[in-house]
Amino acid sequence: MLLFLSKSNGLKTNLPDPIKLEQHGYATKEAVLISLKRAVSRYSMLQADDGHWPGEFAGTLFLLPSLIVALHVTRSLTTVLTSEHQKEIRRYLYNHQNEDGGWGLHIEGTSTMFCSVMNYVALRLLGEGLDSHGSMLQARSWILDHGGATLTPSWGKFFLSVLGVYDWSGNNPLPPELWMVPYFLPIHPGRMWCHSRLVYLPMSYLYGKRFVGTTTSIVQDLRNELYTVPYNEIDWDKARNGCAKEDLYYSHSPLQDIVWATLKKIGEPIFLHWPGSNLRKRALDNVMKHIKYEDETTQYLCIGPLNKMLNMICCWVEDPNSEAFKLHVERIYDFLWVAEDGMKLKSYNGSQLWDTVLTVQAIFATGLTKEFPHTIKLAHDYIKRSQISANFPGDQTKWHRHISKGGWTHSTADHGWPVSDCTAEALKAILLLIKLPPKLVGEPMETSRLDDAVNILLSLMNDDGSFGAYELTRSYEWLELLNPSESFGDIMIEHSYVECTSSVIQGLVLFREMYPKHCRMEEIENCIQKAADYIESIQRSDGSWYGCWAICFTYGTWFGVRGLIAAGRTYKNSQAIRKACEFLLSKELLPLGGWGESYLSGQYMVYTNLEGNRAHAVNTSWAMLALIDAGQVILFL
Repeated sequence: MLLFLSKSNGLKTNLPDPIKLEQHGYATKEAVLISLKRAVSRYSMLQADDGHWPGEFAGTLFLLPSLIVALHVTRSLTTVLTSEHQKEIRRYLYNHQNEDGGWGLHIEGTSTMFCSVMNYVALRLLGEGLDSHGSMLQARSWILDHGGATLTPSWGKFFLSVLGVYDWSGNNPLPPELWMVPYFLPIHPGRMWCHSRLVYLPMSYLYGKRFVGTTTSIVQDLRNELYTVPYNEIDWDKARNGCAKEDLYYSHSPLQDIVWATLKKIGEPIFLHWPGSNLRKRALDNVMKHIKYEDETTQYLCIGPLNKMLNMICCWVEDPNSEAFKLHVERIYDFLWVAEDGMKLKSYNGSQLWDTVLTVQAIFATGLTKEFPHTIKLAHDYIKRSQISANFPGDQTKWHRHISKGGWTHSTADHGWPVSDCTAEALKAILLLIKLPPKLVGEPMETSRLDDAVNILLSLMNDDGSFGAYELTRSYEWLELLNPSESFGDIMIEHSYVECTSSVIQGLVLFREMYPKHCRMEEIENCIQKAADYIESIQRSDGSWYGCWAICFTYGTWFGVRGLIAAGRTYKNSQAIRKACEFLLSKELLPLGGWGESYLSGQYMVYTNLEGNRAHAVNTSWAMLALIDAGQVILFL
C-alpha cells in the first residue's frame, strides 16, 4: 500500500537534497528547515486520495487466528480468503513465530500458550501439515512441553470450544442471563468497559447455545495433537481454571473462583432444564438484539475485530443465509493489511482519523502549511467527513451507549464509536485549519459542528475531572476482581487515562482561545481546571505518568506535561512539571543521548530500557517534546 502510494504520488513533490551533519556537528536553522521539508514532502507522497494516511495498526497475534476459526466454523474460509490471501497469512504467522516454536501475545512478545495454540490451529486450518517446514513440529512441541492446550487461557478455551477441539464443560460460565439483571447492580455488563462487554456479549450467546462447529477431519486431528493425554480422558472440570504460567498476567481472585464454581454447579443446571431453560431462551434473544444493534450501528465493523468475528459467528448460527452474515463478510476486508511480513488482521479497522489529525498538527508545527496546500486540503476534507453527525439511534440508555454526535472515532465515521482523545485531537486540527485561508485549505467547519464536538467532550468528564476513552466510568474498581481473562488486566471498567485527559484539555484550551465568548465558557473553564488537577493527582512519585496507549512512561509523561502546560502551569510554578522533567532527564541514555523504552515498561509498570540500552527515535521525540513544552530547555540556553 505505502509503496503504491509513494509511486502514484511521486510526481507531487520533489525532495530537497538531504543534509548530512558532521559528527558532533550542530544543526543550523537552515539544516532543520531542509530536513522538515524533506519529511513533509515524503509524508505527503504517502497520503491516500481521500485525504487520510493508511497504516497497518497491527501486531497482536491472537486476532488473525480468531478470524480463521470464525471462517472455518461458518464454512466460508475459502470463499472469503483466496489462495493468495491464505498464502500471505501463513507467511505472516511463520514470520512471527519465535525461535522456541511458540508465538507471543504480540510480535515482540515471548511465547504464550494462548497465541501458540491459536496460531498453530490457524495454520492447520489453512492447510499446513504436522511437519510443514519443521515449524509446525516445533510449535506442537512447545505446546505439549508447556502442558498442552488445557492450559490455554479462557479466551483460547472459548475459541477452541467453538471450533470443537475443547469441550464446553471445560469453560467457566458465560451466562447470557447476566444481561437481564437490573442495571443498578455494579455487575451489569452495561457498566463494564465497552470493549470487554462487547466481546463477552457474543461469547455469552455462543456459550448459552453451546455452539460447536462441524466436526471435520482436521478438528479430529487437532483433538489428538493439542493435548498431553487422550482427548476422551481429559478432566474438563479441572481444566476450567488451568492457565500456563507464561500467560498468567492476571490471576483469578478467590472470589472469582467461588462465583464460577457456583454458576457452573448450580446456575447452569437450572438454565439448561425446564423451567429455567425458558429464561435461557429469553436471555439469548435479548443478547442477540444487542449483537444486532452493535452490528447495525457500526456498519458491521463493530468496535473491534474480536467482537466482529464473534458477532459474525452468532449471525451465522442464527441463520447461515442471513443478510447480517453476508454484510459481516463484506467488512472483513477492512481489517486485512498486507505488508513485507505477510497479511495480518488490524487491531481496529484502522487508525485513519488519528493519524490524519496528528499529521495536520505536525505539519502546522513545521510552519510549512502554505507549501503543502493540496495535502492540507485533502486532510481537512477527510477530517470534516469523518465527524459523527448523529447520536446512536433509538434509546441509547437501553443499549448502554453514550452520546456520539460531534465526536470522532479512531478510524472512520462508519465505525461509529467516538473516542475522547480522537475527538479532542481532531478538534485541535480543525481549529488550526480555521486559521488558514479557505482558498488554501477549503471551507472551515461550521460552528455548530464545533459546538457538537465541545459538547461530547464536556459530557465525557468523570466526577474527578478525568477522561476515559469511550464512556464515563460506570462501575467500581473492585469489579476487576471478577476479570476472567487471565491474560489482560484492567479490562472490566472504563478507566481514566492521562493521555485522554491531556488531549481534552488541549482541545478545549485552543477552543477557548478562538471562541472566548462561547456560551459554555464557564463549563469549559471548570473542565480544564478539574482535568489538570486530576493529571497532577495521578503523577507517580518518580515524576512520571504511566501511558496506556503507547510505550509507556515517555509517552504518558509527554501527555502529562502537555496537559498541564495547556492548562496554564509552567516549569517555574508547577512542581509536577519540574518532577516530570527530572524524571525524563534521569532516563536519558548517556553519553549517547536519546531515550529508548521497551514495551516491558507497560507490562511490569517499571521504566525499562530497550535491550542493549538502545535509543529510539520515537521515545526520544516524546521526551524532547515534553522538555521543550515545559520550557525546561530554555533555562539552560
